[in-house]
Amino acid sequence: MSQPSAHVVRQLYAHFLERGTPDPEGYTDDFVWDMSTFAGWPEKQQYPGYEGMTEFLSEWIGAWEDWELELRDVIDAGDEVVAICKQHGRSKASGLEVDMTFAQVWTVRDGKMAYQRMYADVGEALASAGAERRTAPRSES
Repeated sequence: MSQPSAHVVRQLYAHFLERGTPDPEGYTDDFVWDMSTFAGWPEKQQYPGYEGMTEFLSEWIGAWEDWELELRDVIDAGDEVVAICKQHGRSKASGLEVDMTFAQVWTVRDGKMAYQRMYADVGEALASAGAERRTAPRSES
């Protein structure tokens, strides 16, 4: 029996937060990291494959000093899973600090990540996945 999709998402975040890199075994061969849903994203709109995802993460994380990511909530929305995250860091270019809550909508296929859409607005992410907005994120241990 396969694991519920929300559990798969939690496991892959745990791997990333512990090791600082995504688990290469956790993604399908045709995985896509999609930034086209992130309001105002000026760079590439899609990053295909595990290599594309690690390219995006390397460029993004490399732009910050003291970058931190916190997984705030994982919401099972049926066919998709919404991960609500908070990031903090200081821009290397400007020195400005940022605290940002954002969301990722994950599609899991056969126990692996198949597709991810990034949203700057948590409400948009929840609506796109057909999930109800929660009033307060819950933590998962």
